[in-house]
Amino acid sequence: MRFKLVPAAPADLSFVADAQRAVPLVPGSEDDCCARLMRRLDLPSRDVARTWLTFLRALELVEETPSGFKRRRVDPTDSHLREAFRRRVFGAEEVLAALGEADGPLTAEEAFKRFRERVPVWEHHKNPQTWEELWTERLGDILEWLTLLGLTEQVEETEEVQDVDGVSGGFRPSQSR
Repeated sequence: MRFKLVPAAPADLSFVADAQRAVPLVPGSEDDCCARLMRRLDLPSRDVARTWLTFLRALELVEETPSGFKRRRVDPTDSHLREAFRRRVFGAEEVLAALGEADGPLTAEEAFKRFRERVPVWEHHKNPQTWEELWTERLGDILEWLTLLGLTEQVEETEEVQDVDGVSGGFRPSQSR
């Protein structure tokens, strides 16, 4: 299973461990888990907390059981997070492939153009006026996570990456991956 919901990337990966610890070891309801995430991480809304809960499932740090959600006894190491993100977040592997095939760094908008055909058709119908904007933003979040995980590098505007529609800089595969 691959997950689509990706929260905005935090400043550092320790936030992921804090989020995992906010979910109980004994299964709790979605409402209880979201309340704990909001309280412990100072998240602004239940929707953001729910996105984090889903994302923690994608990273295999939390599981959903018949009784509710519970924390898995897995350390959120860098290698675990990288592997789970690539394998279980919809678009992560595809964006990495697009960056690898590009002649230079790509902005989120350019990455979306290369990914556009992979967006499920039902997403077009769900949000007919805004699906492209939503998915461009989603790919921007994926690029930020790939950078935080050390799989991509963000580059500033140079001759190689010109300012496009007010966006400067872009992303390329990490040299150390």
